Amino acid sequence: MAKPVILDMDPGIDDAAAIAVAVNRPDLDVKLITAVAGNVSVDKTTLNVLKLLEFFDKDIPVASGAKAPLKREFQDASYIHGESGMSGYDFPTVTSKPLDADAVSAIHETLQASAEPITIIATGAYTNIAMLLQAHPEDTQFIKEFILMGGSISGGNVSSVAEFNVFTDPDAAAIVFNSGLPITMIGLDVTLKALLTPETINELAHKGRAGEMLHGIITAYEDVHDGGKPMHDVNTILYAVKPEVIKTEPYAIDVVTEGPALGATVADTQHRWHEDGYTNANVGVDIDAAAFNQWFLDQVDLMNK
Repeated sequence: MAKPVILDMDPGIDDAAAIAVAVNRPDLDVKLITAVAGNVSVDKTTLNVLKLLEFFDKDIPVASGAKAPLKREFQDASYIHGESGMSGYDFPTVTSKPLDADAVSAIHETLQASAEPITIIATGAYTNIAMLLQAHPEDTQFIKEFILMGGSISGGNVSSVAEFNVFTDPDAAAIVFNSGLPITMIGLDVTLKALLTPETINELAHKGRAGEMLHGIITAYEDVHDGGKPMHDVNTILYAVKPEVIKTEPYAIDVVTEGPALGATVADTQHRWHEDGYTNANVGVDIDAAAFNQWFLDQVDLMNK
């Protein structure tokens, strides 16, 4: 039976690749996709979700969410993803529209209507999720787990210690990590190892319509590292369907919400702040990069079927 999931994202090029994989997996039942301000403004992230669903001819409800972090001024990452958030491919004009309900209401209604608990995969700022937990604490019984792209226990990408999604709204991240729900944190410790190589990116161009689209946006992606480009958010989908591929370790994670370490996800490895045995997240720490590249190419083949 397919796993029911809600995707909460801010596409963004790596989010776009994650959506492309998720909506074409027969073992995932995507009940709802919600958009949040992050890589670009929420009107653009919502539009980008609709572009992708029309590209793949998928009828999945979409809801627009938070326009800004809970307490802080919004700053996007258009310098990485382009002005639209999905540069590199000329998508047709969108004809569909998001739901009238906002993201929090849509998630609440979807959870309440589900016959079984739903996994929430969040790959942007966690503002929508934090707002849900605050507005509808009763919904925790309907959430199976959170799979989060974000955080790092080894260094950041927007500061020396902070990863972008958590840094964008650390107050929301603190609420999520203190929710008491099962959490898997797939952060930079994994995603900066799972780089798409130049060879893999070039091969995409020869993999049908879906491959051409992904090749276009990934080529335009400005998150460049020695050895390739990270598809950060795609790793959450990989974990959702093949958790054994990503090595995880349990940690007590605290989110820093003030000062020069703002947005840091601190693993209390010496139990100075928490009792021995306390953990609140399974943290991804390693992945086979070559296997990730092959798996991603295999997903593109699924998209073209």
